Amino acid sequence: MTTIRVLLADDHAVIRDALSLLLNTQADITIVGKAEDGRQAVALARELRPDVAVLDISMPHIDGLQAAQLIRTEAPYTQVLILTMHENDAYFFRALEAGAAGYVFKKAASEELLQAIRSVAQGNAYFPPSMARKLLEGYLNGTKGSVIAGPPGYDTLSDREKEIMFLLIQGQTNQVIAEKLVITPSTVQAHRTHIMQKLNLETTIDLVRYAIRFGLIEP
Repeated sequence: MTTIRVLLADDHAVIRDALSLLLNTQADITIVGKAEDGRQAVALARELRPDVAVLDISMPHIDGLQAAQLIRTEAPYTQVLILTMHENDAYFFRALEAGAAGYVFKKAASEELLQAIRSVAQGNAYFPPSMARKLLEGYLNGTKGSVIAGPPGYDTLSDREKEIMFLLIQGQTNQVIAEKLVITPSTVQAHRTHIMQKLNLETTIDLVRYAIRFGLIEP
């Protein structure tokens, strides 16, 4: 079994300890480092090369969003998951633009955090349902009444591939997409592979960044 190596960053020791207790109960997750501020989180990400960095937003020296951007630049092998109390749209879209692969609220159940860590470790995106709806609304607002043209590779996607692309952007798994579209998970995976090849991307979070960068989603 592959072990997911996690770096925790939060300026509250109580929260770091609580997260450690939770993650240490999981056979497939190991904590390789803890940081009490954003600057230390970036340094540890460079040194320890974790699979996932779980970052709070409000931290001293540099905040979690700045740390996320630096980690994605200086330690691109590390996926960033934002764990925060902030539920407003501005922080959410700033986190995506900073390179975060996932966004989870601190009030969420433990199972949601574990699911998010495993999801981003596999190169997928993970967002709470309310924020996934924001992405969909951004897409609808950005495309309403017009045909998108210009983003490299987008016009080569079939209608079905575009449909699956935006379900992937919302953080939906192959299984969930298959159930929604009444097709098999293997068919979803085939479409997913074609989408990534046509857009020259590798992961779902690359897909999210592509959509934001080229205006397919309007924050």
